[in-house]
Amino acid sequence: MIGNLKPLEILLIIAVIFLLFGAKKLPDMARSLGKSARILKSEAKAMKAEGAAEDNATAATVADQAPQQAAAPRTIKAAPGDVTSSRPVNEPNHTTQG
Repeated sequence: MIGNLKPLEILLIIAVIFLLFGAKKLPDMARSLGKSARILKSEAKAMKAEGAAEDNATAATVADQAPQQAAAPRTIKAAPGDVTSSRPVNEPNHTTQG
């Protein structure tokens, strides 16, 4: 919609803004708009840096936990609902002699 404006329409919009706000307030408004844009940009950079730091910390934590997970005993998975057949791999079978 904005791309379809002709030069005369743009000048008319600028003239109306100039008449509404006056010559004294326009520089202040532009200055405050620039400050807001700079603050937004710096906050976005800070959020990206914080997110990257968290990603690096998470990756380091996962790498630290990987050896612990490998050291955990392996288990044989049971069928769904069959809790009795799930047992550690290294545990010997217990058979009763009768």
